[in-house]
Amino acid sequence: MVSDAQVLEEHPPIRVGVLFSGRQSPGGHNVIWGTYDAMKVQNPHNVLLGFVGGTEGLFAKKTLEITDDVLLSYKNQGGFDLLGRTVDQIRTTEQVNAAMSTCCDLSLDGLIIIGGVTSNSDAAQLAETFATHNCKTKVIGVPVTLSGDLKNQFVETTVGFDTVCKVNSQLISNICLDAVSAGKYYYFVRLMGGKASHVAFECALQSHPNMVILGEEVALSKLTLMEITNKICEGVEARAAQGKYHGVLLIPEGLIESIPEMYALIQEINNLHSNNVPEDEIPSQLSPWAAALFKFLPPFIRRELVLHQESDNSAQLSQIDTEQLLAHLVEAEMNKRTKEGNYYKGRKFSSVCHFFGSQARGSLPSNFDCNYAYVLGHICVQIVAKGLNGYMATVTNLKDSINKWRCAAVPLTAMMSVRRHLRGPGAVPIGRPVIHPSPIDLKAESYGVLREKASSFLLDDFYRTPGGIQFEGSGADTKPITLTIEGQDYLGDIEILQDYLEKVRIILKPGCSREILKAAISSMASVNDVLKVMSAPLNAELPLYHFS
Repeated sequence: MVSDAQVLEEHPPIRVGVLFSGRQSPGGHNVIWGTYDAMKVQNPHNVLLGFVGGTEGLFAKKTLEITDDVLLSYKNQGGFDLLGRTVDQIRTTEQVNAAMSTCCDLSLDGLIIIGGVTSNSDAAQLAETFATHNCKTKVIGVPVTLSGDLKNQFVETTVGFDTVCKVNSQLISNICLDAVSAGKYYYFVRLMGGKASHVAFECALQSHPNMVILGEEVALSKLTLMEITNKICEGVEARAAQGKYHGVLLIPEGLIESIPEMYALIQEINNLHSNNVPEDEIPSQLSPWAAALFKFLPPFIRRELVLHQESDNSAQLSQIDTEQLLAHLVEAEMNKRTKEGNYYKGRKFSSVCHFFGSQARGSLPSNFDCNYAYVLGHICVQIVAKGLNGYMATVTNLKDSINKWRCAAVPLTAMMSVRRHLRGPGAVPIGRPVIHPSPIDLKAESYGVLREKASSFLLDDFYRTPGGIQFEGSGADTKPITLTIEGQDYLGDIEILQDYLEKVRIILKPGCSREILKAAISSMASVNDVLKVMSAPLNAELPLYHFS
């Protein structure tokens, strides 16, 4: 049996702070639970402090000590209500100084920031500042966001994504059955998920709606608003030819920014916001072409476009009713085609609009998200114990069973890049290192599966009913379809590469034949040339996304 003295000698007591930053995402509480359990196993005298009110609580030193009694009602529960959240930003000099002051005053050995791309970008900047000022607190990021856009070679998916997609897919499948039962409505469903379309993509694979418009497809093809409208109308006509006057269409929250002319308009509005132009004066200060587009849009969209920006200085995508805009334009076009009688001679087009956001993000987390979050909490404690600063807790090989998961700590800077942007006519390009939202890879196998089934989804009413989240039984441990299709395991692949390099080293030891040596040099030169070309950066980027 290990004595208390041995524990204290091997693992001196540590103090760690934790906070939620970003949209609430199912499973977040289990990160805290996993952290707490790991800390108490390491040393019973360790202290875990939660910051009440997210980043504002951090600045104000408003803490709650995490104990068994405090955690009791929050284990495996949705929401972020144990601690709450506020502005979700640690960026300005005043905010960074307040955070550092709090960590120093509370003598924290570690600060765990639970959030998405913006929060983890702030965590990286905070870690650098702490190191520069000799603050002993180590900053750790945890990938928790419902949108699933914090995705790269190190992060296969985020905590909350599985749950949100399962809940949304159940709601979508209910709507699909309602649509086919009534036989007279087209449902336009917008899904919360930020700039990227991961949630809409996964939900399409799970529920099989008639149509899904991915922002990445629109950005790549540079489709205009009217071209998207016409494509939807063509789908409506194709279904009408089979006597079907109903359907379900999925729209990602970030679609509006993927449409070239809308992206440019939003950028102009954001620039005016940055120059402190009041909301009611923005329309009068737009450029002529932007003013013309703004005037073309329905009044409700105009009001939503000029709303104040998010904490990361972007448009409030959740407040822009893109589904209603498309329904409005499609209905107008279908009425026109019906009147002309050249293309469409079916029933009058009728639409119903929905936005799924809060319905899913407060849900009970799935088994996958519960386990994933709990493991990440344990990894955070190991990162603090090793004295690592500016790292993210990650797990790879997630598609396999839990005992085959690979735990790791990855520098936040390995996920960051600088993209230079023009903030206005004649402006100097500016940029700062951040973790960018990862778009859907249109070359991935999972995307190929969706494209292969697109025609069947459109015409055959091939609706799938996944039902509610299961916590026991055969369906309890299902994982996101995109995760199971895509074979990532980046760290596992690195180990395979290292194994091959070790075999080469053994073969090429001093004394090997000249023929073997020449063959190795020729092969390595070819490999070097290929990798050099593949790793070269692209010369240009699309307005929003960077495709490899």
